[in-house]
Amino acid sequence: MRIGELAERAGVSTRTLRYYESRGLLPGRRTANGYRVYGGDDLRLVEQIRTLQDFGFDLEEPRPFVECLRAGHPSGDSCPDSLEVYRGKLAELDALVNRLQAVRAQVREQLARAEAHLSGGPEPRCDPRG
Repeated sequence: MRIGELAERAGVSTRTLRYYESRGLLPGRRTANGYRVYGGDDLRLVEQIRTLQDFGFDLEEPRPFVECLRAGHPSGDSCPDSLEVYRGKLAELDALVNRLQAVRAQVREQLARAEAHLSGGPEPRCDPRG
């Protein structure tokens, strides 16, 4: 299939496919007249990349998954390097969740202080003209 068909089937733009090719994630096979040609395996590669990007992976993180598929494995996460990327992403997400929980606790404390202050004294004037 040519680039337009692959783009349509994968739900991406031809520009995205060219970018993947420039980054070495998608093979760059060409016909004698210079047209890019792709097969079903290339569609699987693009789908794997897109799925991982939807999960929040940056563009370099899918590389082990792509290499795993290129090596003939049934899925991109059938190789030890892919599992390591998953582990790294989970650790990153856990750290982010912990940070968000800490910020949430700080905001909750600030709200409680502000509410206590308001209930203990007169209403502040909101009119800047005094």
